[in-house]
Amino acid sequence: MSDTFPTHSGGAFYPRAAVQPKKSKLDLWVESFTTLPRRRLQARPSRIFAWRVLSRGRKFADLTDDQLDAEIKKVAHRLRAARAKPREALLVQCFALVRECAGRELGLRHYATQILGARAVLNGAVAEMQTGEGKTLAITLAAGTAALAGRRVHVITANDYLAGRDAETMRVLYTRLGLTCEAVVPDCSNDERRDVFDADIVYASGKEVAFSFLRDRVAMGGRTGDIGLGARAYFENTQLLLPGLQFAIVDEVDSVMIDEARTPLILSVPPSDAEVEAEASRSAYAIASQMREGKDFRLDRLRRQIELTPAGHDHLDESTDMMPERWRPTPILDDTIRTALSAIHLHNLDEHYILRDGKVEIVDEYTGRVMPDRSWSAGLHQAVEAKEQVDITTRRVTLAQITFQRFFQRYLHIGGMTGTATEAAGEFWTVYGLPVVSIPTHKRSRRRTYPPQVFARAATKWARVAKRAKELSTKGRPVLIGTRTVAASEAASAVLTAHGVTHRVLSAAQDADEAAIIADAGRSGAVTVATNMAGRGTDILLDDQARAAGGLHVIMTECHSARRIDRQLAGRAGRQGDPGSSEAILSAEDSLLSEFGGSFTNSLSRFGGRATLSVLTKAQSRAEREHVRARKKLLELDEQLAENLAFTGTPE
Repeated sequence: MSDTFPTHSGGAFYPRAAVQPKKSKLDLWVESFTTLPRRRLQARPSRIFAWRVLSRGRKFADLTDDQLDAEIKKVAHRLRAARAKPREALLVQCFALVRECAGRELGLRHYATQILGARAVLNGAVAEMQTGEGKTLAITLAAGTAALAGRRVHVITANDYLAGRDAETMRVLYTRLGLTCEAVVPDCSNDERRDVFDADIVYASGKEVAFSFLRDRVAMGGRTGDIGLGARAYFENTQLLLPGLQFAIVDEVDSVMIDEARTPLILSVPPSDAEVEAEASRSAYAIASQMREGKDFRLDRLRRQIELTPAGHDHLDESTDMMPERWRPTPILDDTIRTALSAIHLHNLDEHYILRDGKVEIVDEYTGRVMPDRSWSAGLHQAVEAKEQVDITTRRVTLAQITFQRFFQRYLHIGGMTGTATEAAGEFWTVYGLPVVSIPTHKRSRRRTYPPQVFARAATKWARVAKRAKELSTKGRPVLIGTRTVAASEAASAVLTAHGVTHRVLSAAQDADEAAIIADAGRSGAVTVATNMAGRGTDILLDDQARAAGGLHVIMTECHSARRIDRQLAGRAGRQGDPGSSEAILSAEDSLLSEFGGSFTNSLSRFGGRATLSVLTKAQSRAEREHVRARKKLLELDEQLAENLAFTGTPE
């Protein structure tokens, strides 16, 4: 992926990268010390490049619209002729043209730092641009250049809302460049989806593109070569959704390619015995709800695993008649009951899911957003529905599946941007072959970070949060209170109400009002409670009074399971040289400790203060290691499945 553009996409019927052979642990270890430093150096753009773009742009500013259009056509022709490796001078000219068009159509011209970030993406790297540095606009430089070179560009966003918003905002710029731009709308028809992906530049969430890829694999009956694909498409009139996987730019790349990589993407259809499936889920819940922790089963919350004890197996033997006949064999029964126990003890309402319109909807752990079109696999979703006594949906039969790790490896060229990539730099390299390049800020940060406050009890923490929010909002400063879960948002809201603090809540339960709530969050004296959904792709714009009062103040009420998310939340304040500040107000009863702290560290944390802070930091590191381990294990299973299916011709 080191070339500026894909080198072998033009003649292929369905251009995509070949599946790379699995590397040994020794190979990966050696590469981390040899190729990574060199690759990072190669991907780091030169400041001279940005200076040349700005200098060239001043000359384009004097051109008339007709003259500018003629230059665009000339550069596009030269880019296509240059194929994989256009010269630096040509890229300078193209960047300058895109920048000038942005100035005329959007009223915005790219800063030097945005130019550097876009160049890093073209170099096949992850550009770490700090929160608020304008990644959405910076992406247009790389996307426009690649599309003018004749590549089909997918701009992958963290969710469908951002895909639609960014495409609508930037479409006028791409149109001026002579390019078409569309966004994938969820639940659109196959014909509509096919038309969207026929555009030069497509904005879409990662799941929309990945599921379209899986549908294409199923439609083509397995993994065949380009000739086979073309022949079947012609003779069987099979219309594919995607024109291939040529060029991807991933916005909030750590959210999409790291955080979401713990869940495989599964394309499925309903089974024939839906009623029996529902009966089994209800019966399994009835049996599991009678079992006692410590006696019938052991619970490992850190690894999220459940092990039945001999007493538990005896209990199941006595309850076998409650299950439908197909679920009575011991291995199937044990697995079903463990799933039901997981639904009861490891998946919590208003943390891992919410109830809306009588349905269980999953809440993304990292973004706090609802994923209404997602469901847990292996019967877990049905087990949670049985627990909440709502209508049980049909467990579906898998047609094809893939992980985000293997899907993004299929692009001929990929790059990305985010404000928080350093912590995951090793994983970006070992899994995707992407180095992380840090881009300097456009203006010096004025954000002030206060020392963390740690209390023994959650009630004391929330009282302090409310007091701090009231104190600052009275002075005219807007306050953003960040929480991990919907339940925590409700707890914060209740305490603020009790202290007479007017506020608004943004969580998974109110995600439809996101734009309106965020638009008001920067007003002088405004107090907003938000799960981490407010941390991705959104700008809190300050009014003049708020800026004069000291800017936005962010209060983090829990450590998240990844340091990146904490940094993302703090980065809401002090954007683009604005004043601002952040602080953490925590307690020993925060959920991170109960999940990842361990019994000994939990006992130490009860004293509050520095001891608790130290334990919280260790628990966060432990959570990060466990999540890396889980993603690695998932990728290994996915690769093993792909190898097995390669012999059968079954879609991946």
